[in-house]
Amino acid sequence: MAVAERLTDAELDAALKALASAQRREIVRLLASADAEADETCCAAGEVCACRLSERLGLAASTISHHMAVLRDAGLVHARKDGTWVYYTLDRRRLREVADAIADPCGQL
Repeated sequence: MAVAERLTDAELDAALKALASAQRREIVRLLASADAEADETCCAAGEVCACRLSERLGLAASTISHHMAVLRDAGLVHARKDGTWVYYTLDRRRLREVADAIADPCGQL
């Protein structure tokens, strides 16, 4: 089994800052549940479009765009553009790395 690389302090700081916002944590929850809702949406399994996030959270498209930029910059989500639509996916590996860094801050696990 390969040893997982640890996040740098800067990467961990960026992820924690991104997750400090309740609205961004809700976006992460929605992306995490995207697999279960694939049949009910315009999106593929594991994806959520920006318009769906705006509808679900009751936020303006510009606010969603700002939150998604912060989450993308922190490496927590990926974006795929298809024409005028943008589809987002959660980077579960990065989210696990953040959780691991919090659970084992000295890297001894």
